[in-house]
Amino acid sequence: MTERRASIQRNTLETQIEIQINLDGTGKSNFETGVAFLEHMLEQVARHGVIDLNISAKGDLHIDAHHTVEDIGITLGQAFAKAIGDKKGIRRYGHAYVPLDEALSRVVIDFSGRPGLEFHVDFPRSHIGEFDVDLFHEFFQGFTNHALITLHIDNLYGKNAHHIIETVFKAFGRALRMALEFDPRMQNIMPSTKGSL
Repeated sequence: MTERRASIQRNTLETQIEIQINLDGTGKSNFETGVAFLEHMLEQVARHGVIDLNISAKGDLHIDAHHTVEDIGITLGQAFAKAIGDKKGIRRYGHAYVPLDEALSRVVIDFSGRPGLEFHVDFPRSHIGEFDVDLFHEFFQGFTNHALITLHIDNLYGKNAHHIIETVFKAFGRALRMALEFDPRMQNIMPSTKGSL
């Protein structure tokens, strides 16, 4: 089996980002982004997706975190697209429901080759610590556009903003894990009637 790994660098006037990913890892992660709360969420993706993930980012945080968060999403999407290869034999679809105390979220993924995001998360406050919750949409939009996936994210209910977004990222990791798994009944078969994704 070919190793599903990728290393991506993305440099702009606003950010410099480097990502290494192993889709068949053990859930290890290392982050140096300057955005602590996003790192906490990405750790959930690595652990629950059983994906090895290293992200180094330098951005214009003296302005705000917008460019850094969005560009990490973009670069991570590029890394997934490169690492996954031709998609033969994968399950393609993944879904997960994850609770955390009073909060419950659902994430559904299709490695369709067509970018599309439905993000339905209402936060009870505008910030978690210093992190602007609007940036979560920017992260997932960047990821979706560059991983070329269809992604549906729904927070079904919750009152605590931290709990809400943590259920989203944990469910995202688990849905990724399901979608990226190899189906033993589909060995070397494209999971599409079109013959390509």
